[in-house]
Amino acid sequence: MRYRIALLTIVTKEVRRFMRIWPQTMLPPAITTALYFLIFGTLMGQRIGNISGASYMDYIVPGIILMSVISHSYANVVSSFYSTKFQRHIEELLVSPVPNWVILAGYVSGGVCRGLLVGTVVIGISLLFTTIPVIHLGLSCLVFLLTAILFALAGFINAVFADSFDDISIIPNFILTPLTYLGGVFYSVDMLPELWQKISLVNPILYIVNSFRYGLIGVTDIDITVALTMIISFIGALIVFSLYLLNKGVGIKQ
Repeated sequence: MRYRIALLTIVTKEVRRFMRIWPQTMLPPAITTALYFLIFGTLMGQRIGNISGASYMDYIVPGIILMSVISHSYANVVSSFYSTKFQRHIEELLVSPVPNWVILAGYVSGGVCRGLLVGTVVIGISLLFTTIPVIHLGLSCLVFLLTAILFALAGFINAVFADSFDDISIIPNFILTPLTYLGGVFYSVDMLPELWQKISLVNPILYIVNSFRYGLIGVTDIDITVALTMIISFIGALIVFSLYLLNKGVGIKQ
């Protein structure tokens, strides 16, 4: 590939960036996950019982795994690309003979690497509390990857529009976190009143969590074909929008 060296350079820089501070990127999700499984899965799970034929521990495992993938793939790209803007390194990329799609692919790939690595760590932690059957391995791996790509793209868009370091925390705190907790991680959407079930259908995380849950334990509240179509559609839309922002220089060429 013509731009392979440029792409690998950006990806390598991104991976080295978060691996240098691995105590901040790897350890916190491991500790947080262990607490989730201990409090929600073990202590509360004994009182809640089964949901859709699965134990409560097994039911929440897929969602908790994806929570870590979502937050870290997003955080890696939004912080890294905004830092590049803030330190004026982006100008060097813009004047180089590298197309915008390579820049986008490089930063998104870095976020995907961090998201998948943290997700793998969380999977290892989950195995200390339960056994994951993995009924549909191919689907599980696909959703695992698509989730990291989707939220790495979302982090990129946030970084493009951010004007300060405070701006890169607004979306995660006030939009991403509520959507995650309301995306069926800890409960079945069928448990909600009919009105809230319909409202939940506009939450992309609902489709992601249910697809991954179906891949692992065979339980879902959403038609899998519809869910995958929605996920891929979201990714396609964010790719087009991200390239549009780069081509127009929004938030960059000032």
